[in-house]
Amino acid sequence: MEHAKKIWKPKPWKHSKPITRTQLQQVRDEFWDTASHYGGQKEIWDAFHAAAETDLTLAQAIVDSAGVIIQREDLTVCYDERDAKYELPKYVLSEPTNLIQDN
Repeated sequence: MEHAKKIWKPKPWKHSKPITRTQLQQVRDEFWDTASHYGGQKEIWDAFHAAAETDLTLAQAIVDSAGVIIQREDLTVCYDERDAKYELPKYVLSEPTNLIQDN
């Protein structure tokens, strides 16, 4: 198994159009509700979901204990021990620079 890589939040990014926190949460919920349909193991998707919603220290512990092989340190591309690929969009891992206030 590869040595565990230290993870970090994705670099600042911009959504295609300004988005509110509520809208961002809706797209995140939609992604997590359908993530296991992209292949891979539900337990690994659950681990990514938990890791995405916590601080980096706990997130590191979660992905390490799940046996995830980190391809990109921002967690956008990872593999499990069965070589299934997991691609996480930046919007579930961090907030865009053009996040706007809900009205």
